[in-house]
Amino acid sequence: MRRLLWMMGMFKIPMIAYVRPKLMLLDNDNSQVRIKLNRRTKNHLKSMYFGSLAVGADIAAGLHAFYFAEQSGVKVSFAFKAVKADFLKRATSDVYFNSSEGQLVKQAFDEAMSTKERVNKWIKVEAKNTDGEIVAVFDMEISVKVK
Repeated sequence: MRRLLWMMGMFKIPMIAYVRPKLMLLDNDNSQVRIKLNRRTKNHLKSMYFGSLAVGADIAAGLHAFYFAEQSGVKVSFAFKAVKADFLKRATSDVYFNSSEGQLVKQAFDEAMSTKERVNKWIKVEAKNTDGEIVAVFDMEISVKVK
């Protein structure tokens, strides 16, 4: 999955390659991605830029779709239809993006496989700084279709 993330950044979504996320954890239930606070990811206030935070949430929520597709050996098309974000605190350190809704993505994936229709589900992602404080919460509507 780390290789897939790198390839997506290099060939499909250059913004992912630009912020250089690191996949920390990915299993059936949880995903965790880290984005370092550095020259590429910070704003004029020396905190993590909104766009960098959005990239981290996108990856943490979306990786499960690829994970389950790879396990099943089928191609998947997915996109985010909507995003709701609450920024609670400035992110002045590296940020860890956590999603523990892998089973919800699996349900969407299974439903899309059986109906051959596009399925939408809301996924929650928490962004935490290195002290473990929540800096942002994202609710993202993922849309999954099996090809």
